Amino acid sequence: MTAARQHRRRFAGIDIGTLTCRLLIADLASGHPLTELQSDRRILRLGEGVDQTKRLSPAAMDRVIACLQEWRNVIDVYQVEQSSVVATSAVRDAANRDEFLDRVKQQAGFEVEVISGEEEARRTLLGIRSGLPAGVTDILALDIGGGSTEFILDRSGVKPIVRSINIGVVRLCERVLDHDPPTAEELQQAREWVTRETKAAVADMGDYRQATFVGTAGTITSLAAMAQKLSTYEPVRIHNYRLKLETIRELEQTLLSRTKAERVGLPGLEKNREEVIAAGAIIIRTIMETLGRQIVLVSDLGLREGVLIDLARQAGNR
Repeated sequence: MTAARQHRRRFAGIDIGTLTCRLLIADLASGHPLTELQSDRRILRLGEGVDQTKRLSPAAMDRVIACLQEWRNVIDVYQVEQSSVVATSAVRDAANRDEFLDRVKQQAGFEVEVISGEEEARRTLLGIRSGLPAGVTDILALDIGGGSTEFILDRSGVKPIVRSINIGVVRLCERVLDHDPPTAEELQQAREWVTRETKAAVADMGDYRQATFVGTAGTITSLAAMAQKLSTYEPVRIHNYRLKLETIRELEQTLLSRTKAERVGLPGLEKNREEVIAAGAIIIRTIMETLGRQIVLVSDLGLREGVLIDLARQAGNR
């Protein structure tokens, strides 16, 4: 048995997002990339209605807990050493989050850590950094979620700068995009909101213009899949794909010219993302135009990988 094999340890991470829940089970060995054993992701919309009501709905909680119960069994089969479960924007914002956390503990056996936008960004950065192509050093990373979006400027020898804004694909749909498809007035309102928040987020970041622009999470990976007309999701073709602004504009026009129902079956579009993908396209297009960026480097690695890497580091593994 090799030394690397001897020091390989097995971890599980779950990211309970506003829109999507993600599972990753992997082996990690010091000095080596993680070895994925099992992964899953499901669009469960835990944050549905939270922007208006400030509460997680019983139906949404039920969906997520049923999924977590399944994943509890999967994790048990793999006999992991440790697991980490984090929750982000929707749970952060919910007045009844303690009820949800108690239910998860009682019904699925998980202790959930509710992380801040800044901590979410820190762990997302760990995931992104683990898979960047050679030669990419300074980065401006973008993580578009369901309830919030994080900007992370990470330069060599300098502490990362993180800014989190309360705009995500679910929040934008629920607060602004009332019609299907959205009206011209709604689109203008959405673009103005994203532009204003983006300018405020980067105003005091310093020199971010020389950093490579990197995007992670479902909006950007879905648009990369659509750009390539993939019939099934292929991580190897998504990861480190260079997605052009002109392509995003074309995809946005395709999406906005259709109703939610008419988007079903578009090549590369994940099932149940038909409504929020239009909001995502609006957000990424507007941010890139505001920042003067023509290309975003797509990362298929993000928060769930960062959760595992962080867990391994805490366990003294890497």
